[in-house]
Amino acid sequence: MSVSLAKGQKVSLAKPGGGALSLVKMGLGWDAVAKKGLFGKGKAQSIDLDASCLLFDASGNLADAVWFRQLRSKDGSVLHTGDNLTGEGEGDDEVINVDLQRVPANIVQLVFTVNSFTGQDFSQIANAFCRLVDEGTGQELARYDLSGAGQHNAQIMAKVAREGQGWSMTAIGATATGRTFQHLLPAVSEHL
Repeated sequence: MSVSLAKGQKVSLAKPGGGALSLVKMGLGWDAVAKKGLFGKGKAQSIDLDASCLLFDASGNLADAVWFRQLRSKDGSVLHTGDNLTGEGEGDDEVINVDLQRVPANIVQLVFTVNSFTGQDFSQIANAFCRLVDEGTGQELARYDLSGAGQHNAQIMAKVAREGQGWSMTAIGATATGRTFQHLLPAVSEHL
C-alpha cells in the first residue's frame, strides 16, 4: 500500500509491525510533452532530467552528493544506477538506491532533487513523479507526483531524515532553477 504525499506531508518509514527499513530506492520517472508540429502532429522531444541525492550532516553542511557525475557516495551507502537522457519507457527512469543502515551516523538528512540538465522547464514535462520503495519487499512506501507545470527547471523533491532510531520522508516539492544540484543548494538549505 502506497501513500501519496502532498507538499509538506511526512510519513514514517518504520515497517508495519515494527522494525526499520534497511534498503530503499528513490525512483524518478517522467515523460516529455509532445511538441505540436506541422499539421498538428506531435513530436516527442528529448528531456534529460537528473535525480540527485544530497547527504547533509547535523550542522546542515553538504557532506556528499550522488548524481550523474558521481554515481556512488564516498561511503558506498547511496548508489545511483545511471543517467537516463530521455525519460523514455515505463516506470522509473532514474533510480537512487540507499542502504539506510550503512548511512554514516553523522548524516541526518538525505535530500532528493531533480533538475533538467537540458534546460527545459516543467511545462514541457509530463507524468513526473518520485517514489520511495522498500527494496526488501518491493512495496511502494510513498509516492509524490511532481505536478504543477511551470517555468522552473528543477524541484527539491523530498527528504529522508533520521527520526529517533528510524527514518521519515517529507515531500517538499519546492520549485527551483538550476541545471545541476550545485545550483539548487541555496534553495535546498531552506528545507533542512
